Amino acid sequence: MQQQVQTLAQQSQEYQTRAQQLDSDNQQLESLLAQSRQQIQLLTDEVSATRQTLKETTAQLAALQTDNAELRTKTSQLVSTAQSRRQAEIRANNSLLKSLAIRDMPGVDVRQDGDVVRVEVPGDRLFMPGSPYFQTGAEQLLVSVATDLRRSFPDHLIGIEGHTDNRQTHSQQYPTNHHLAAAQALAVQTLLLRQNTLGQQQTFVVAHGPNHPIVSNASEEGQRRNRRIELVVYPERVSGY
Repeated sequence: MQQQVQTLAQQSQEYQTRAQQLDSDNQQLESLLAQSRQQIQLLTDEVSATRQTLKETTAQLAALQTDNAELRTKTSQLVSTAQSRRQAEIRANNSLLKSLAIRDMPGVDVRQDGDVVRVEVPGDRLFMPGSPYFQTGAEQLLVSVATDLRRSFPDHLIGIEGHTDNRQTHSQQYPTNHHLAAAQALAVQTLLLRQNTLGQQQTFVVAHGPNHPIVSNASEEGQRRNRRIELVVYPERVSGY
């Protein structure tokens, strides 16, 4: 009888030991499960963020492809019309050029560049730093410039060129200076079309980025000068406009 009691006690002790081991194993499994759930949540968040970034990048790429297609069309039109409209050349002594009121606007530079007229507006007077968002007074300035151009060149083709300095951008939305220049030039075109200052068929957008600096980018002053929007009046006229 005593031996049976000892056997039962031994078995009970073994069961308790096994139960404790199982409880310990269960706690470890629950800990691992919690860590796995946390990792899954982190991965889910990363996938969601990656999908959003991919969606935004795809939209930007589609917009740039559309802009490039329009630019190629406009360029082809310029090449074909340039061969047959040499007589439409805008001369430096053209009375229309001399009559431009924007020649007297502070900070706005008007110059003859071969067959075209370039109107340079400092980017620092138009946009918040590193963005296509207008600062106070920029819209009024652009509308005044475009209104004067429309008065003197009512049916001429007008390019809206975006220029930047050579500093690296620090924005996921505008990862390169060409992205930024395109966004700024498009913002100007959108404004002028919305205000009905220039016509849809009369304008096109070019993003030069840092490729055509006016002066060296070695100094802050040079970088400031190179950040600009140029409205370029071409000798070609928009037919039926």
